[in-house]
Amino acid sequence: MRISVTLEDKGEWVQLFNPRNSTIFVPIDAPPAIGEKVRVDLIVGRGGPKVIFRGMVIARRLQGEANLPKGCSIALGNDEREKINYLNGYVRGGLLNLRETRRIPVHLKVTYGGLRGPVETHTRDINDEGVFIISEDPLPEESEIHLFISFPGRADPISLTGIVAHTVVVEDEDIPGMGVRFTLRPDTATELGTAVDALEKAFLSGKLPDQYLV
Repeated sequence: MRISVTLEDKGEWVQLFNPRNSTIFVPIDAPPAIGEKVRVDLIVGRGGPKVIFRGMVIARRLQGEANLPKGCSIALGNDEREKINYLNGYVRGGLLNLRETRRIPVHLKVTYGGLRGPVETHTRDINDEGVFIISEDPLPEESEIHLFISFPGRADPISLTGIVAHTVVVEDEDIPGMGVRFTLRPDTATELGTAVDALEKAFLSGKLPDQYLV
C-alpha cells in the first residue's frame, strides 16, 4: 500500500516520528491492517524534500480520540536510518549547510572494482567527503577503491577513488555495505562538490525522481 503525506511545516516531523522505537504515525482515514507493509511518500513543507519510507503497520487508531486523528503507526527498518538522520538534521536547521555533515539519502548507481571484478550497485547516502555503498560483499577496511558514480542530469558518471573506512556485513543486522572516504584531487573535488550541490538542491526542492529515493 502507498500513502502520501504532506507536512505543511518541517516542524511537524517531530510530531510524526518517535525516536524511541523508530516509528512514524501517519494520519489516514482508513488505516491499513496491522502487519501490512506500506510505502510512505513524505513531502516536507511546500515544495520541500520528498522522502520515501518503507515499513510495517504495528498499530492503528480507528476512531479519533481527544481530537487525535485516525491513522496508523509504522515501524521503519534499519535501511531507513539515514533518511531519518537527514530529516532530523533538516528540522533542526543549519545542519544541511555544513559540507562535513550533510549526508543526502539517495540511491545513485555505482560501479566499483570488487575482488572478483566490476560490481554494480547503489549508494545509500553521499556527501562531499564520502559515500556509503550497498554491498553484501564489501571490500576489507583500508582497501583502496575505484568507483564510478552516476548523478542525475549528467551524461557520464564521475570517476572517484577512496579508502574503505568501515564495513557492515549481513550479520550486523543493518544494510550491508561499506563506507568510503574519498581521496580527491582538487579538480575532482570541485567536480564532485558541484554535483553534490545540484543533487541536494534537487532533493530539497522535491524534484528528484522516485528512482533516486527508494
